[in-house]
Amino acid sequence: MSKVLVTSALPYINGVPHLGHMVGCLLPSDVYARFMRMMGNEVLYIVGTDEHGTTSEVGALKAGMDVQAYCDMNHERHYRTYKDFELSFDYFGRTSSEQNKEMTYHIFEQLDKNGYIEERAVKQVYSVDDKMFLADRYITGTCPYCGYDKARGDQCENCTKVLEPAELIDARSTISGSKNLEIRESKHLFLNLPKIENKLREWLKTKEAFWPEVAYSIALKWLKEGLQPRCITRDLKWGFPVNKPGYEDKVFYVWFDAPIGYIGITKQWSDEKPEERNWKDWWYDAKDVRHVEFMGKDNVPFHAITFPATLLGTNEPWTQVDYLKGSSYLTFEGGKFSKSEKRGIFAEDAVKEFPADYWRYWLMSNAPEASDSSFTFDLFAGTVNKDLNGVLGNFVSRVLKMTASKFGDEIPSGGEMTVLENELIAVLQKRVDDYFKYMKDMEFRKALNELRAIWVEGNNYISTAEPWNVIKENQDQAAMILRVCINLIRIFAILSAPVMPVTSEKMMEKFGLSTKDMPSLAGFDIKKEIEFLQPGHKFEVGETLFERILPERLEELKQKYGSSK
Repeated sequence: MSKVLVTSALPYINGVPHLGHMVGCLLPSDVYARFMRMMGNEVLYIVGTDEHGTTSEVGALKAGMDVQAYCDMNHERHYRTYKDFELSFDYFGRTSSEQNKEMTYHIFEQLDKNGYIEERAVKQVYSVDDKMFLADRYITGTCPYCGYDKARGDQCENCTKVLEPAELIDARSTISGSKNLEIRESKHLFLNLPKIENKLREWLKTKEAFWPEVAYSIALKWLKEGLQPRCITRDLKWGFPVNKPGYEDKVFYVWFDAPIGYIGITKQWSDEKPEERNWKDWWYDAKDVRHVEFMGKDNVPFHAITFPATLLGTNEPWTQVDYLKGSSYLTFEGGKFSKSEKRGIFAEDAVKEFPADYWRYWLMSNAPEASDSSFTFDLFAGTVNKDLNGVLGNFVSRVLKMTASKFGDEIPSGGEMTVLENELIAVLQKRVDDYFKYMKDMEFRKALNELRAIWVEGNNYISTAEPWNVIKENQDQAAMILRVCINLIRIFAILSAPVMPVTSEKMMEKFGLSTKDMPSLAGFDIKKEIEFLQPGHKFEVGETLFERILPERLEELKQKYGSSK
């Protein structure tokens, strides 16, 4: 058994993620955590809300609420949405917790003591009309490097170049749209990244053979361009006050305390039952832990460069990321999801339209891994109708209805397996082994292709074996064929569990079983599992697993969520 620590980019508090956010970090982290548990590993899966910064201040202002109350409300909203999406996190915390404050202060003090913190007078953007300093992400303009006209003051999401607000061309406030901006000087604290660069470079070299290209290439690009000191404080009220004399009126920058939040949230989890669990077993001098992070490519620089450098600068034995799964973007009809423009479907709305497993399967099948992918309702409906309803759902319904009709509600006895069944076992074992390999390697699109292919093998088998014809001359042989098919249903349920947990449970329930009755996936033997359910075991046909998405429903969805096609 291995210890696997799973984290994903922490979602901002001021809005529920859309499908792109779900597939970029949250959903793959859940699928991987579920799979690792089923492989027999000890897994700690940590998620939480990122709550500090101007994002929360502005959101609360627009809502007419106190910032704390605003964050409390949205934290609960996020929690409900992710549970509806069947995320199986072990703890859902928040970066504004006292535990994270404690961790942030400790790490800052170590960096300061080790000489990695420096003071600088910086020029900041002040919005005269908004009467406030603007956080970097609330300033937009044209990127001086690639010409993208919607670059933010902290980073251009087009070329991923980290920016300073003063670099933007034709800058304006995203709060009011005002261009009445002034540059005012203020004293701040910086993390001296160049001083840590050599340590970081050596550490990053150890990841070259393991990280996916999306993550490693972005990290390498940063190092090649040369690291610059990074400001870690802000002139705001909402955040952790800086624990250094002369800076008490400032707070730590959200991108300093947010990644530390992984540790802080783990301590929240630990503090609830300190007699049972210790956060240090996962984060401090924990040599037996494999840490896997999931995030979109826009978050990669902070987790591949800034956060590792922060931990390295403490000179303490913190757990670093072993594998950083960086994803590209999911677009909506080739464009951006936009709540304000009513374009695209967001997670909390998606689960109101269809069960979570419909979305989970489509998103993981189309995960934007090496390149961007696009969501359309046509593609979504086609996948649900063909893969889920047509391949998996139809097989389950067909097998159980036929067996009940010919033999009753118990698995029939009789017959012996033939060359055809042995060939099926060999083909399935190869596909299952490949499926497990892709899941371990976090190549989810390939994994889902194999999962679907496994379902198809079941359909091919019953079409070739033709129990509806065999039963006319040899009832025992037909019983054997259907018994094999029924065991395939259980096998499909087990293999589908990391991706479609509710559907998997429904399939198991047809045999009076639950997810607790599933075997470990380690050493999964098709030859053994295909004979697990024995003659006499009761089953029920029950309801169909999936519903087709009809043309009129499809058009309704397109109109409702701003599809242009």
